Amino acid sequence: MGANDGIVSTASLLVGVAAAGGTPGTVLMTGVAGLVGGAMSMAAGEYVSVHAQADTEQADRARELAELQAHPQAEHAELAAIYVQRGLQPDLAAQVATQLTAFDALGAHTRDELGMSEQTLARPLQAAAASAASFAVGAALPLAVAVATAGQGQLAWLAGSTLAALAALGVVAAQAGGSSPWASARRVTFWGAVALGVTAAVGKLFGVMVA
Repeated sequence: MGANDGIVSTASLLVGVAAAGGTPGTVLMTGVAGLVGGAMSMAAGEYVSVHAQADTEQADRARELAELQAHPQAEHAELAAIYVQRGLQPDLAAQVATQLTAFDALGAHTRDELGMSEQTLARPLQAAAASAASFAVGAALPLAVAVATAGQGQLAWLAGSTLAALAALGVVAAQAGGSSPWASARRVTFWGAVALGVTAAVGKLFGVMVA
């Protein structure tokens, strides 16, 4: 998703500025600004979102710890009931709950009652870095095309390479998720073409108005 956003948003910026009659230098500057600004925006948004999730997880853990300290028997019964729902006999469920509580009561409750584990805990910095990096990688493609085709059919090269990259990403994403690659490629290519077309039209109109 981050790479897809990087490709579409940066390519749209470049196409809009090029359609408005921007010089190669202006187009390049716009692309660099779009890459840096978009990556930072993705990182900031992801950090805030995931940090909010991490705050919720910490609050849930604190509340669970307080309940364990205040009502240990009730919490034990609750944990045993969870194992019964998962198919264990009541006696065995009670034994499992007793042993897990003795080993790590808070860990057992956060994992089996709240669905939290070490592998699924929110990591804001890691998420922010991944979002920024994926956006930057995607944005680098149209930016490189803009540099290579300055003043030489730039609009056509930008549009063609962007749609081809989006189609390839759609196929890869669909194969990873087990869905139809061609349906995914068509969908992402269609909406990418819409984004490019709209920004090109706006840029052309703006260029005419300024001229």
